[in-house]
Amino acid sequence: MIKKYLEKIYLFLIFILLYAPILTLIVLSFNNSKTRAKWGGFTLKWYSSLFQNEQIMNALYTTLIISLLAAVIATVIGTAAAIAIHGMKQKWRTLYSGLTNIPMMNAEIVMGVSLMLLFIAFHVTLGFGTILIAHITFNIPYVILSVAPKLRQTSRRTYEAALDLGASPLYAFFKVTFPDILPGVLSGFMLAFTMSLDDFVITHFTKGPGVDTLSTKIYSEVRKGIKPEMYALSTLLFVTVLVLLILVNVSPKKDAETAAARKHVRRRSRAGRILIKRVIPVAICLVFVGGGIYYASKGQMLTKEKLIVYNWGEYMDPDVITLFEEETGIDVVYEEFETNEIMYPKISSGAIAYDLVCPSDYMIQRMRENDLLAEINFDNIPNIKNIGKDYLERSKEFDPENKYSVPYCWGTVGILYNKTMVDEPIDSWSVLWDEKYKDNILMQDSVRDAFGVPLKYLGYSLNSTDLDELNEAKDLLTRQKPLVQAYVIDQVRDKMIGNEAAIGVIYSGEAIYTQQENPNLEYVIPKEGSNLWIDSWVIPKNAEHKENAEQFINFLCRPDIALMNFEYITYSTPNTAARELIEAESIRNSKIAFPDLSTVPNLETFQYLGTKNDEVYNELWNKVKSK
Repeated sequence: MIKKYLEKIYLFLIFILLYAPILTLIVLSFNNSKTRAKWGGFTLKWYSSLFQNEQIMNALYTTLIISLLAAVIATVIGTAAAIAIHGMKQKWRTLYSGLTNIPMMNAEIVMGVSLMLLFIAFHVTLGFGTILIAHITFNIPYVILSVAPKLRQTSRRTYEAALDLGASPLYAFFKVTFPDILPGVLSGFMLAFTMSLDDFVITHFTKGPGVDTLSTKIYSEVRKGIKPEMYALSTLLFVTVLVLLILVNVSPKKDAETAAARKHVRRRSRAGRILIKRVIPVAICLVFVGGGIYYASKGQMLTKEKLIVYNWGEYMDPDVITLFEEETGIDVVYEEFETNEIMYPKISSGAIAYDLVCPSDYMIQRMRENDLLAEINFDNIPNIKNIGKDYLERSKEFDPENKYSVPYCWGTVGILYNKTMVDEPIDSWSVLWDEKYKDNILMQDSVRDAFGVPLKYLGYSLNSTDLDELNEAKDLLTRQKPLVQAYVIDQVRDKMIGNEAAIGVIYSGEAIYTQQENPNLEYVIPKEGSNLWIDSWVIPKNAEHKENAEQFINFLCRPDIALMNFEYITYSTPNTAARELIEAESIRNSKIAFPDLSTVPNLETFQYLGTKNDEVYNELWNKVKSK
């Protein structure tokens, strides 16, 4: 009795572990608030906006098209390869079987990087075609693995008998051999489709601008905060799969032995055959035809004027892009990155010719020093007059002559604290080492931001390369680590809104949003100084549409457009004319969004310190994280 009771408890716990995350996702899809840390009431608006979100729907459709095409082509090639290998002598059969198994045993990242380097070596433009080729290559071994065992179970004598009776080789194959191996072929197709549908690594390394699958789209949103529409889509996918599983696994009733029940079973069997032979192929054809029309329309866009933009995630109002396209007739291909370090290799490799990129200060310096940037023709950007002179002056720290960049957003790094959980005003970095806030402190999971805190606290430069100073900062971070609840990036926003921590290191733009959601939060720039960062637009040297890029920069510098972006992303704008258009005085004169830089001491921008110094920083950071 006790044993059965324990078994039920164990089974219940297993189901909780399996389905609690899915249940959480489903609940969030009905949450009226954009943040997961706050329940804003029940709503269905995310399901409505899901089908209006062009980016997500394009990613979904691209995923289905690539998965189906890759599965079909890989199944044909893989089946043919399996037949060829089966017809070889034992020695060669063993050799080729082993070779086809290697890609399956290799890590996916090895194949992803290898295929990317192969495409780059042959100057193949990364895009939809390269993803499809990569998926087909990846899937073929799995099809061979599924078909080969069925071929070994077939009798060659039956095939030869059909030939002796006058059948052609092709006719004999499809009438005799193929029915025997059909389960293996279908299994290979389903395996290939599933692998392709779920793949991220290979897609990530072989995709080009403007092409996203669901996996890469979700990945690009993880660090910046997943959109609620994605929760809605995931819920729909889960429910769809659940319904299909229920339909497939429904058992006949116990009275199936009766004539009526047997008749019902026959009907279901006939319906299943019709589904397999007619409905599924028609559905696949519809997807293919729809995909052909969709990508044909995309191909027509290639003949238009276009612009390829590479920007941070959630760093531009989508309506801004729409307005630019309507006003100019230029088609914008928009792609997002998560960090400067992810963006840089794509630019430096030259694999993709981006026209416009938005790096941070120190990365602009690195790109400029490595001769990756083109000089901007400011005759095409008359709206540069709207950018405040203070910001252009600050930009000279990484772009000495202001020839390569135009400021887009700026801000500071400071401390966000919850006034209901902190019983004293905060004005110093020292609070991050206060024992009474143990397990209530959030730190940035970024090497330069993390080291910037102790360096400024100790009175050193953010850009210090002195090994003694860096080791001193490392020791402080190590001493602080037991007090830290978590090292996070954008998650600090949701945690602070949800009262999950008392203190967090945060960017000023995020602080503005958190205060709107939770009025108990306060932001301060510590008296020891901090980081003043500037993200600016630059044009890579290999840009193919430089004038279009300059036209877009000029458009973004227009006051009304700069205001739209500020209201969407809440990060401070260097556009002084746009600031004057802000209606809310509390925002227009906010000390968080627009602090008087002359009154804030010891603000520095990050500088590129060189490869060797980057390695030192990373080594010391790894020591901190591994303690």
